[in-house]
Amino acid sequence: MRIAIVKLSALGDIVHAMVVLQFIKKFNKEISIDWIVEDSYKDMLEFNPYINKVYLINIKHARKKKSLLALIKEFKKILKLPNYDLVIDMQGLIKSALISKLIPSKQTLGFDKFSSREGLAAFFYNKVFNYGYDKNVIERNVSLIEFALGLDVNKLEIINKEAFLFSSQEYLIIGLSNKKKNILLIPGASHLSKCYPISNFAQITNLIDANFFIIWGNKNEKILAEKIKAISPSVNICDKLSIDSLISVISQMSLVIGPDTGPAHMAWALNIPSITLFGPTPGRRNTYITKKNKIIESNSKVNPYKIDKNDVSISNISAERVARLARQLMTQKINKY
Repeated sequence: MRIAIVKLSALGDIVHAMVVLQFIKKFNKEISIDWIVEDSYKDMLEFNPYINKVYLINIKHARKKKSLLALIKEFKKILKLPNYDLVIDMQGLIKSALISKLIPSKQTLGFDKFSSREGLAAFFYNKVFNYGYDKNVIERNVSLIEFALGLDVNKLEIINKEAFLFSSQEYLIIGLSNKKKNILLIPGASHLSKCYPISNFAQITNLIDANFFIIWGNKNEKILAEKIKAISPSVNICDKLSIDSLISVISQMSLVIGPDTGPAHMAWALNIPSITLFGPTPGRRNTYITKKNKIIESNSKVNPYKIDKNDVSISNISAERVARLARQLMTQKINKY
């Protein structure tokens, strides 16, 4: 059987979808899995042993250029893909549904109009699945695959999952300590309301005796990193990392602390202890809590269908609370994930 998975973006969303790969292969190792993704995220998938082939598209770039010719070129690439027994749209957007429809296949499957952020996407499928959009995103993805292939995955299997992100090599981290715990801080996120205050991050570095690193992905995030270092000079600011090197860096950490953003979810995927901080987004929907992966949510009443970008309640999560949980995670012996 040959299947194609369509999950175009973004970093954390791709992580949440990739967990299904190991369950598909456990069910039937002969199933061949291809993945269609935006070019900028290819490193997330390229070295995964469960994926047969990664097909890259650049719809985002074509739309940014406002070039109809570039957009048509991308759609032509999709039409040239091989024939599949099944195409599964795990994105649930109109653009991903259209791409799924264009891929040559016997069947196209996705969430129904009541289960997607963009309900019109369901009209492009010839088979649909109902599972509440407000439910846990990882359980949604696993349930879609269960429905598609007739397999059965219980929650314990998700909790005890194998690490499923792979880099091309182990990258050398300058400043990595053999004597202290190494903690990675993530100051950036897709919008400011999701970001934890730099003053709180700086306070955390004074509350925990550990070796701290900060990552950044753009100019604004680098400024945040530098502001933390200005308050706490001992922290290490990493160079700008590719996704490939980021996977390696996170895998070498003792703990990752950050908001609801891709690198924090990558820690969960790698079975690295993590604390994910939630303000305007729903914590119990957007991640999976385990013995080593914890969340702290603000007191906001969150709408999973629409992020309130004026909700800065994440700033009300105290540094002391984060530090206390961090110390617990770094001292407990964890036999199960």
